[in-house]
Amino acid sequence: MKLFDSPLFLLLSTGLLLGLYMPIGKLVGAAGIHPALWAMVISLVPGLVLLVAGGLPQRFGVFGAIAGISAYVIPNTITFAAIPHVGAGYVGLMFALSPVFTALLSLIFKVRPPDRNLLIAVAFGFAGAIIIILFRSQLTLGADGPWPLIAFIVPVSLAFGNVYRTARWPEGATPVQVGAAANLGSIPFLCVVLAFTMTRDVLSIAAAHPLLIIAQIAVSLAMFLVFFRLQLVGGPTYLSQIGYVAAAVGLSIGTLYLGEIYPWPVWVGAGLIAMGVVAGSLR
Repeated sequence: MKLFDSPLFLLLSTGLLLGLYMPIGKLVGAAGIHPALWAMVISLVPGLVLLVAGGLPQRFGVFGAIAGISAYVIPNTITFAAIPHVGAGYVGLMFALSPVFTALLSLIFKVRPPDRNLLIAVAFGFAGAIIIILFRSQLTLGADGPWPLIAFIVPVSLAFGNVYRTARWPEGATPVQVGAAANLGSIPFLCVVLAFTMTRDVLSIAAAHPLLIIAQIAVSLAMFLVFFRLQLVGGPTYLSQIGYVAAAVGLSIGTLYLGEIYPWPVWVGAGLIAMGVVAGSLR
């Protein structure tokens, strides 16, 4: 079996590359780079490279816009806006709910619905992610205002995007073409977000960190190459587990390279994620 036809290989490689976003994201935050501008960097340059490599699918406009909004614009915008109100732990919980909502929508709309093994995998992964969030981050549940409810839009949007891309995958399109459409489709909407939130020094701050930008572009491009292949091969629910894999990868990176120390239950959570990945790969 070729590696790029193996759902397990694609899941692990996509989760690994997504896990690299976490340490890069910490450096980005410490550098004071605007999050909307960073989201544009993640989508624009890899999207252009994918465009040159594979072109665009036919009638990509609506598909690209909906795929880009659901996968990038809405989750990123709400995440950055909600964290100051509900905390990073609560937002992490929302991302952990994404596979649960994806499985539910796949079952409801009968878009490659998950089998029993995949449902078990989602359950193990969700349990492991919850343990990691509880023991690694401060989980704020008593925030005032509407933000705890607004944050629930994140997993719903991600799940909708996962199912939509499979259900409306353009006929005859390659993963590279779909990747170009989804990434470039998000750019106009990210520009609107940036226009309402940017300050004068946004570009100068980003330009002062060229190596960070190059590293993020390289990681993003590599991830998108396997991400959309995983979407085609594994389906929406299997794809949605990348967040769980990324969480476990982030723990390893934090321990080995960032000097972070986690309590033992966190590693139990990582073990549950690993068990889920194995269960979901059994056929």
